[in-house]
Amino acid sequence: MDWDRLQYFLMVARHGTLARAAAALHVDATTVSRQVSALEAALQQTLFERAPTGFVLTAAGRALVPHAEAMATAAARIHKASEGSSALSGQLRVSVSEGFGNSFIAPRLGGFVAAHPELEIDLVASSGFLNPSRREADMAVLLARPRKGPLITRKLADYSLGLYAPANRPDWQEAVGNTPLSRAGIPVIGYIPDILYAPELDYLGEIEPGLRANVRSSSILAQRRMIAGGAGVGVLPCFLASGDPALVRVRSDQAIARAFWLALHRDIAPQPRIRAFIDWLDGEVRESRGLLVPS
Repeated sequence: MDWDRLQYFLMVARHGTLARAAAALHVDATTVSRQVSALEAALQQTLFERAPTGFVLTAAGRALVPHAEAMATAAARIHKASEGSSALSGQLRVSVSEGFGNSFIAPRLGGFVAAHPELEIDLVASSGFLNPSRREADMAVLLARPRKGPLITRKLADYSLGLYAPANRPDWQEAVGNTPLSRAGIPVIGYIPDILYAPELDYLGEIEPGLRANVRSSSILAQRRMIAGGAGVGVLPCFLASGDPALVRVRSDQAIARAFWLALHRDIAPQPRIRAFIDWLDGEVRESRGLLVPS
């Protein structure tokens, strides 16, 4: 088995396109394509389906990934041993919700980066998640516990959401405290129902039964800016909104409870780079419980 070809295969499996794999390997896309095709010919198996959006692993490709990962880990250990270094290296891709990724992980990531300068870290913080079962990411922080797939899962943290109003609208703050929102005549900001990417985000009914948003966005960061800018009132995670002088929490006795779940493919769980990131994230969560679930 040609390890060089397996490296090209693994990069395409991780990145999904020839262009991104080529950039990670510092070669051109033609070289990646040629090496993957040569590996498929040697194995007499199709490892990827060529789709308009990129390369999708076949069953044979998915079966090969853990073996390629194991070889990559062994190669990294040999490299580190030859250098007499215990530093972690390689790529670490983490998929996480937009709000948690941008407002919690990103501002704290500097310490982890400084401790592991040889790691390449991809923080995929967006509306929607990459799938660790299909090796789209090394791990994911999800809004619900996955029920299938070769995954190790556990709760990462509880968090709370509350109703927020713009700080420069004390009249709205007073009205929300005394009048049902459906009758207060105040715009309500929330998600777009038909492109809601997780049912856990359908929480307006927990503020008031039947409550609907009439100013909507698929982005929680956009919703935060709209509320702060005076477009209406809406529900935000407390870790995202607390400390923002442009926002005021109203109905502070009314809280919505949710949780983040950590998921990773069981085959990569023992890898040092994976354990290091999880240990770091656990520590950040422990230190910030008061921010995630305000008393």
